[in-house]
Amino acid sequence: MKRFLAAAFLSAVNAPVMAVELPPEIAKQGSIRVAIVPNYPPLEFRDPATNTLTGFDVELGEALGKKLGVKIDWQQTSFDQMMPAISTGRVDAILSGMTDMASRQDTATFVDYLRNGPRFFVQQSRAAEFKETTAFCGKKVGASRRTSFPKLIAAWSDVHCGGNPIQFVGTEGSADARTQLRQGRIDAAVQGGETLPYIMDLEPGTYVPIGDVFAVQFTGLALNPKEKALQQAFVEALDSLIADGTYRALLAKWKLTDYGVEKASINAGQ
Repeated sequence: MKRFLAAAFLSAVNAPVMAVELPPEIAKQGSIRVAIVPNYPPLEFRDPATNTLTGFDVELGEALGKKLGVKIDWQQTSFDQMMPAISTGRVDAILSGMTDMASRQDTATFVDYLRNGPRFFVQQSRAAEFKETTAFCGKKVGASRRTSFPKLIAAWSDVHCGGNPIQFVGTEGSADARTQLRQGRIDAAVQGGETLPYIMDLEPGTYVPIGDVFAVQFTGLALNPKEKALQQAFVEALDSLIADGTYRALLAKWKLTDYGVEKASINAGQ
């Protein structure tokens, strides 16, 4: 199976460039400037051994670039600056594990490429305390304050916890949430379910997921809403990667098979 996936991936990446019409300025410069924040493995991070960008999003971006016949010019930035960078034209796209949310669709159009959702997890040493997700009611639960997770946790708590709501603790990111969890400053944490298998492999015996994902979301490649031609180009390129097996091979490599989509879609996160 591994040999088949490797062969499919290599043959697909080396396939002919698609005849997609790119915006004139993109075609002229021969590259697409793509914002990334490499702190969300396995989607994007820096390899500790080489300090090079890697991850599912990075390899997907490079494969999309080859399909479109252009170079991907990765622009490392901060999370807070990604959406302004799209609005002002400093970058052409964002490919950085960004959730397609209705509140962001005035600023960006999303070409969705993963289906995901938030999931509770705890330290393995305390797993016996949380046999059911309702055990989180009244507990301190941490998650990145910059994501949709705070609202989703509050909504879940309203439905399941009644007068004993979750005590939400905002963190600076998923890594900070895990640090606070290990230090015992919070009882549980929430992050995208698609990232947990990778994190658990990195830190074996440390964390245990509790329950399934408790909301369905989509991760999307963000583009300026005015750039209709570029949006269509990415839709066609992603659908081509899905059709030729490249996308499936990348999902398998990064343990994301359960979170793949069958077809590119625009603004699914309504």
